[in-house]
Amino acid sequence: MRNTSVIVEEGVNCLLDKLGSVETEIFISYFLREPFDYTKWRRDNLYEDLSLSELNNKAAEFSRANC
Repeated sequence: MRNTSVIVEEGVNCLLDKLGSVETEIFISYFLREPFDYTKWRRDNLYEDLSLSELNNKAAEFSRANC
C-alpha cells in the first residue's frame, strides 16, 4: 500500500489535470470549509439513478476489467 503523501500528491495532480489550478483550489477549499461524509454521499448519490440490475451489471463489468 502506498503512503498517504503519495496518494494525496496523485489526487491533487488528478484534480489539477481535470480542473486546472483555480477550480482545484475551489474544490479543496470547499472540503476544508464544509463537513462532508464521502461514504454517505457515495451511498446516497453515486448510483441513485440505477436499478439493481444495472448496478449489478456495472459491478460485473468493473470486476472483469479490474480483477
